[in-house]
Amino acid sequence: MTSPDNSAGTPSTPRLRASLETFPPYVPGKEPKRIDGLTPFKLSSNENYLEPLPAVIDAMAAHAKDPALYPDDAALALRTELAARLGVSIDELIVTTGASELLVALTQITSDATTEAIYPWPSFEMYPQTTGLAGAKRVEVPVRDDGRHDLDAMAAAITDNTSLIILCSPNNPTGPALRDDEVRRFLTQVPDHVLVALDEAYWEFATAEGVVGGVELVADHPNVVLVRTFSKAHALAGLRVGYALAHEAVIQGLFKAVIPFGVTDMSQAAAQESLRHSDEVDVRAKEIASVRDDFAHALRDQGWDVPEAQGNFVWLPLGELSSAFEDACVEQAVAVRNLGDGVRISIGQREGLDRVLALASVFRSEHFG
Repeated sequence: MTSPDNSAGTPSTPRLRASLETFPPYVPGKEPKRIDGLTPFKLSSNENYLEPLPAVIDAMAAHAKDPALYPDDAALALRTELAARLGVSIDELIVTTGASELLVALTQITSDATTEAIYPWPSFEMYPQTTGLAGAKRVEVPVRDDGRHDLDAMAAAITDNTSLIILCSPNNPTGPALRDDEVRRFLTQVPDHVLVALDEAYWEFATAEGVVGGVELVADHPNVVLVRTFSKAHALAGLRVGYALAHEAVIQGLFKAVIPFGVTDMSQAAAQESLRHSDEVDVRAKEIASVRDDFAHALRDQGWDVPEAQGNFVWLPLGELSSAFEDACVEQAVAVRNLGDGVRISIGQREGLDRVLALASVFRSEHFG
């Protein structure tokens, strides 16, 4: 084999796809700074701060004993229970390593360099990553001033090349949830061959009236796929379990695109046990929602323009002051998520939220008088 000529002194490098230069990598939420005398709080990753359900911990322990064996690739037991709970066919469900893998797979089965993908912005940071990796043209439609999807603008952005549209409800990071009537009106403007993914990672925390119902939407629209996760309300982010509900043809396509044996036996068992305790999960989610509402109201009382908050987080649209606010939090041993246009604050323990409220009040006085 002939070696490359490096006589000029410039080392050769592998040739990577040019599309990698068009979007940043996904950056996880930062860990809090350790400061003497202050309990650190990580409010940057939308993690569930409540203790796991004891029955789920027991299920994990019972299934953490055969690491040499592959898990059930089809996740048959979990899909069977999901199907019974949702009132759908098992053939309309797929289980994956978190909702993130579903987003990758959905892009792979719909998109390439000849297609376009439409999604709101700001929204989940993986949308530009997954669509960009596929080479698709990315059409980022700015959310409205109130943080809500601009569905009229998204509909107007559809072209003959559109292959994928992503909706996020509640929208991460801005917070508002889509309403059922507005989504159904939007879908009348979407061609039947365009796949519409409804990302409902935070649906259990939504308390507003008339919030879109993904299960019913899929039943009525063959081009809609519902994406959900056990990471948030079920507090299983570290186990990586997500699922999609869609018509059988879409599910068959997804099975070709996901990683084989991706969801471990322990993860499947934990999700299945948590599903059996859905009533408890729902109560806990609404407890977090109550804390969220109190926190959002307290920020609004200080004068902050906080959009409708329906997830387990609150959004502060700080613009160019986002980094300064993040720095102020860092000095108080609190990690928040600076996304450039604003700061997302995950709902956590009261002490951490109270600390953010105190510094937010000082910050507002210093910067707004």
